Amino acid sequence: MSHFGWIVHKVIEKSDIILEIIDARFIEETRNKEVEYKVKNRGKILIYVINKSDLLRQHELLPIKEKFENCVFVSAKNHLGTNMLRQKILLLARKKGIKQPKVGVIGYPNVGKSSLINAFKGSHSARTSAEAGYTKALQLLRISKDVVMFDTPGVMEKEKRDEGDLAIIGAKNPSSMHDPDLAVFKLIKKYPGALEKYYGIEKGSTRQKIIEQVAVKLNMKKKGNIPDIERASRKILIDWQSGNIKYKREISPFD
Repeated sequence: MSHFGWIVHKVIEKSDIILEIIDARFIEETRNKEVEYKVKNRGKILIYVINKSDLLRQHELLPIKEKFENCVFVSAKNHLGTNMLRQKILLLARKKGIKQPKVGVIGYPNVGKSSLINAFKGSHSARTSAEAGYTKALQLLRISKDVVMFDTPGVMEKEKRDEGDLAIIGAKNPSSMHDPDLAVFKLIKKYPGALEKYYGIEKGSTRQKIIEQVAVKLNMKKKGNIPDIERASRKILIDWQSGNIKYKREISPFD
């Protein structure tokens, strides 16, 4: 069994409840149906935690709610929806007669797993025992007197996909990309007008032209006053992954 497979197996085995953290903007892209099947097959409780929900419109959340039986909308970064999630965990645990549920957290890189754990931990959390031999892989944290949570960095393995697609869903660090401009090309094609609106530039005739305008706007140039496409592309991807670039008007579901 691979190291990834071992961690997932251990998380499912030791947890009463599994939280699958999913990016609200990329529901299908950041789900792992194979892991979901394993969780349900073991008779464990699965809660879909739809993170970064504040980046979607109110009406866009309705079909997501209808699709998943147990789902909670949160914004871990802004500590919104975490109390509702805590109540959901305790409610489902009590239905199964579990007084102190152990909660496992899984999710793709950059979906906000660490932010969610930190939001839960607060200033009164205490670290408890760690799995022997896998201290860095599987940590047990006391979230409250009623809940303990497995902190499992990097628990979900990425499928072998194009790095541009991974960058768009936030699962690829722009600084480590070989061709960040190709990822931006995909971004421009999928979300037309988003870059022009955010950076305050004119609509470009080509995707290359749009990146060049961003480079000029941000004063990112190489010798000879040539727009630095690579540097500008990495900056665009960073702004995108951080949620700064909006492709739809932001209306918080927590209002």
